[in-house]
Amino acid sequence: MWRRLVARLATAFSQGLKRHGVAALLVAGLLSACSTLSAPPRVAQAPQPVAAPVAPLPETQGPVKVAVLVPLSGQSAAIGQSMLDAAQMALFDMAGDQLQLLPRDTKGTPNGAADAARQALAEGARLIIGPLFAADVAAVRPIAQNAGVDVLAFTNDATQAGNGTYVMGFVPADQVSRVAGYARSRGATRFTVLAPRSPYGDAVVNAMQSIAPRLGAMTTQVERYDPAITDLSVPAKQVAQETPQPQAVMLAEGGQRAQGIAQALAANGVQPQQVKLLGTGLWDDSSQGALGQEPALVGALYAAPTPQTRARFESQFEQVYGRKPPRIATLAYDATSIAAVLTRSGGPVPFDRMAMTNPNGFEGLDGLFRLRADGMVERGLAVMEITPTGSRVVDPAPPSFEMLGQ
Repeated sequence: MWRRLVARLATAFSQGLKRHGVAALLVAGLLSACSTLSAPPRVAQAPQPVAAPVAPLPETQGPVKVAVLVPLSGQSAAIGQSMLDAAQMALFDMAGDQLQLLPRDTKGTPNGAADAARQALAEGARLIIGPLFAADVAAVRPIAQNAGVDVLAFTNDATQAGNGTYVMGFVPADQVSRVAGYARSRGATRFTVLAPRSPYGDAVVNAMQSIAPRLGAMTTQVERYDPAITDLSVPAKQVAQETPQPQAVMLAEGGQRAQGIAQALAANGVQPQQVKLLGTGLWDDSSQGALGQEPALVGALYAAPTPQTRARFESQFEQVYGRKPPRIATLAYDATSIAAVLTRSGGPVPFDRMAMTNPNGFEGLDGLFRLRADGMVERGLAVMEITPTGSRVVDPAPPSFEMLGQ
């Protein structure tokens, strides 16, 4: 079985490159493990049970149906259409005629998402990809659980994870851990966090306070501020007055806000030559503007997926559809590719939890990642440095989770 699976995955990979020039998603570690494994590796933690007992799904007959729940009408229709287009690209690259997508319009509302999920499940969907927003995911979760169907959601709201719902969005915890760990390896032991009073700011602060003791470091100061504040010199002055000054400052902002805070820090005596500025995945978006245009951000660090593979995908997407994809379009490609890979494995129940949570993980457009039994998604990230002409990799993403010691 494993040799046949290797052959199928290798064929899918080569066909994907020929068709789109995009790296097709493979089961990472599966290829290297085939000579020694006679069965899929077991996860350390058993998946959490669904909220209510459900009858096991029947074995698949004919093409496997997978729902794609995205807003195709309403204010977010453009994003939803791009997510669907990316899913279609993955279907073309990877699935052949073994997988059938069932696109359904969530209308960008929880009620619309719930109706779309019920309709797709009634038509035989065995997996749900999407929806996009946290409130929509919350509406879909109980419906999917009662049907015994798992969800690969695009949200980055970690509170939606669990009971068969996997949060595919880029959550701050992995990013903060990776970049803070790199800064610690370069000698930083005193960290400050500058974050707005918002759910995202909360997530960054909690992540930094959690990871610092494990790194042998300290979070010496946390400065929170109103997210609507325009005078960014106020929180910057609070950081500048800290004695001794921090060795690294984590900024929970992106785009012009990050530029403004960096400028205010420098103006108040926090010099980037002595204090390393750190960022999150909010910096990993070309639409946020050229961060390197702000001199105080040159040399700043953030953690993100290695950009080369995504760049090829974005170029091909633009050639096919005539427009640039949003940053999160890669989530739809990778989620659909998971469905395609597991469908091509030939099993009667392709989306078995053991297969979904293979500890070796997957290699996608956004690099190495794996679905955990608790519904969170771990990612192997690179550390990027901002330069005046763009970002560059200063510490590559790990090739396997074994390299992370996990």
